[in-house]
Amino acid sequence: MSFLSNLRKRFDSKRVTLQLDDIQGLILRSRPEPYVGIHAMLHVDDAAGGRDLIGRLAGHVPSAEGWTEDMPAWMGVALSHAGLKALGLPDDSLKSFPLAFQQGMAARAAQLRDEGENEPETWEEAYQNESCHIALSIFAQSDAELQRVKANAMAELEQATGVRLMGTHEFGADKEAKNPFGYRDSISQPTVAGAGVEPNPGDERAIAAGEFILGEDSEAGSPVAMPSPDVLGRNGSFVVLRKYESRVGAFNDFLREHGSDEEAQDRLGAKMFGRWRSGAPLNMSPDQDDEALGADRDKNNDFDYSDDAKGLICPHSAHMRRMNPRGSKLTILTDQNIHRIIRRSSTFGPKWSRDMTAGDDTGDRGLFFIFISARAFDTIEFLQQEWINRGNFLDLGEERDPIVGLHQEPGQFTIPDQPVRKRVDGVTTFNRLRGGEYMFMPSISALKWIGEGGWLRG
Repeated sequence: MSFLSNLRKRFDSKRVTLQLDDIQGLILRSRPEPYVGIHAMLHVDDAAGGRDLIGRLAGHVPSAEGWTEDMPAWMGVALSHAGLKALGLPDDSLKSFPLAFQQGMAARAAQLRDEGENEPETWEEAYQNESCHIALSIFAQSDAELQRVKANAMAELEQATGVRLMGTHEFGADKEAKNPFGYRDSISQPTVAGAGVEPNPGDERAIAAGEFILGEDSEAGSPVAMPSPDVLGRNGSFVVLRKYESRVGAFNDFLREHGSDEEAQDRLGAKMFGRWRSGAPLNMSPDQDDEALGADRDKNNDFDYSDDAKGLICPHSAHMRRMNPRGSKLTILTDQNIHRIIRRSSTFGPKWSRDMTAGDDTGDRGLFFIFISARAFDTIEFLQQEWINRGNFLDLGEERDPIVGLHQEPGQFTIPDQPVRKRVDGVTTFNRLRGGEYMFMPSISALKWIGEGGWLRG
């Protein structure tokens, strides 16, 4: 069953309570499979020219109304704090945003543990010195549709004054929708209460809309703080954008070093990710990959770790279990539902193959890790500090995430076993950070308000 068919099966318009016609469609609309797309980074030199461009781009951004219907391509627009300042927003509005957003991702390197080869000084130019003011993201089902929407956006940019294109990056994956390492990704997505969709099996209950949409009630029973005025903040959300260069060959070499044959290598890789390459979770298929299970949207997420308390099936330190402990007993307690995120990650570069080695790691493969949340900055900094770059919450000391953790010195990966656990040494940084930014994704009405310079009238 296709993604959209599965979605429509679970949708009932009578359950909709959100203002879908004011929410950017990208927030609720998952990428198609297969997918292609482009990210574009813009810099504003002239406030009036920048506002004019935002106003015209607003007409090309679809809302979430009808988000379960087929759409060949769509665009989303997000703004950094430096971008909002460059557009001339008043100080009281700028100061109403969360402190982390005001400071920007580079300035939060210590909180994000972006050190060594991941420190901001090493990032690509488009992400340095608060250069990224506006981020345009286009997702499409085909190259033809991508070019159509891209042409519309570029036509608006060509007419703009005082706005520079800092960089673009195309991305895409075939119908298997696998990441650079050959694993199907973005399977686990939260269901947003009020969007009209019943959760898939395994998705647990729907999460309060205010965890993703500003102005709606959160898991705590009230909205999280949002920027002012109301027209600016309501129905918007926050976005974390992090671009990674994936060292796929080095990962392959690591598996070869510790696996005597391809079967052993695939088993170790599954232990590190928490799923087999098809997307089948270890806890539902512990001994071998199951492509039918991996492709079954009604089953491939229908599990938790409550029956695997010792991590004998899926190690506690596996990437997927770290990022969504679902039912695990954690040493450092936290409400897992307020750390749920809507993923919009996008893969770029050649498709994975088993014969790649470290010599093939030339920086042309990677992943844009993009997620949406009303608590985005608290969440990413928590994830980076605790769940990714530390192991205390799992009683594993300083052991880091084997896939996205920063390993300035070779680390280890622990696999619980009987009678004694195994430790695999030599884990290195398989995903190097090349840049990123904290962004705000305004509502449709807020884009128009910014475009009109609403605060300047009267």
